[in-house]
Amino acid sequence: MNHKGAIGVFDSGYGGLTILKSIVSKLPQYDYLYLGDNARAPYGNLSYETVYQYTLEAVDWFFKQGCSLIILACNTASAKALRTIQQNDLAAYGTDKRVLGVIRPTAEIVGNYTHTNIIGVLGTLGTIKSDSYRIEINKFFPQVKVYQQACPMWVPLIENGEHESTGADFFVSEYLQALFVQSSAIDTILLGCTHYPLLKHKIQAQLPVNITIIDQSDIVANSLKDYLLRHSELERKCCKDGTINFYTSDNTETFNKLAKAFYGTQVTSLRAFL
Repeated sequence: MNHKGAIGVFDSGYGGLTILKSIVSKLPQYDYLYLGDNARAPYGNLSYETVYQYTLEAVDWFFKQGCSLIILACNTASAKALRTIQQNDLAAYGTDKRVLGVIRPTAEIVGNYTHTNIIGVLGTLGTIKSDSYRIEINKFFPQVKVYQQACPMWVPLIENGEHESTGADFFVSEYLQALFVQSSAIDTILLGCTHYPLLKHKIQAQLPVNITIIDQSDIVANSLKDYLLRHSELERKCCKDGTINFYTSDNTETFNKLAKAFYGTQVTSLRAFL
């Protein structure tokens, strides 16, 4: 099926639906094409080489569907694959194609939220090991100290529908304690994974009221809106019929069942073969 002119939104699984939901709410006029690589999720513990290969295969799929603009709504893919794809692979698809990530737009503004100049980042093992957030945040806010904590159990809990369980409470507590051992002066926490907003209420319940929790959904949506305003030549290639199509590389019935928790409404997906 051709989706010429749709804006592609990619995630290793379901988390990118939280980004898509915010983008659609702010830019409802555009066509969107979502792909979750659920058959190979989660990406968090995979090697750089594997994440790059999987992400490139997804990018290739989007371009073959007729997309000109792709958002990697996955922190792990943004951390491990985006730069290589932009620098080494994108030119082969033509000068009118773009692939954007979620780390840079978040890093550009997250420092505005802290009063102590000390930020904590929670993310997958892959995102944290890449050190991408510390590097990018310090480009824009060199005075800010960034402490990071990998939360390898959170994505599996969420994708198995266990994020409301007492087991989730245990792992939220464990990773928050590990973060604050690094610095008790952290006053801003960035949820550096698009799955984590589903745990935000549990995270908030275990933190003092003076700590700000930042998720990326609105940040990325506002950044895309600004990007399209600044790049009219690309914006004109984006279709504006207000359609949204969902694809998964795994079982569509499972995807449709679990996607509602992330997107807020029922979705109907088709199978994608990468």
